[in-house]
Amino acid sequence: MVSIILALQRATHVTLTQIGRELADLHLSPSEINVLANLADGEDRTVTVLSQAVGSRPTTLTGVLDRLEGRALITRTAHPGDRRAVLVSLTPAGQETADRVRAAVSEVERRALAGLPPESVTAALDVLKALAQ
Repeated sequence: MVSIILALQRATHVTLTQIGRELADLHLSPSEINVLANLADGEDRTVTVLSQAVGSRPTTLTGVLDRLEGRALITRTAHPGDRRAVLVSLTPAGQETADRVRAAVSEVERRALAGLPPESVTAALDVLKALAQ
C-alpha cells in the first residue's frame, strides 16, 4: 500500500518545483511564494493568522517577511485594534507579484488535475483537510 503522507510529500516537491520554474525570474523561495499566494486576495492578515495559513511558526515566518519587505512586496504595521499584533499587507508591487504567483499556482493545478473527475478532486481535498487537522 502506498503511504498517503509519502505521496503528499512527493506531490508537494513536484508542484513546488513546477511553480518555481514558472516563476524563476522572480527569484522567490517556496516560502515566499507561499506567503504571496496566501496574501493574493488583497486582505491584510496578522502574522499569527498568516503563519497558520502558510503552515509555519510566526518566528520562522519573520525571516520570510523580512525578505519580502526588503524587496518592497509587503509592509508590516501595527494592528489598530491590538498593539501586540502586526498586520501584513501587500504593496502595489507585491499585489502584482502575488497575482502572478496565484496565476502560476492555478495553472500548475489546472494541468495536474485536468484528467480527474470532480468527485476525485473533492475526495482528495477531504483527505488533505483531514491530514491538516
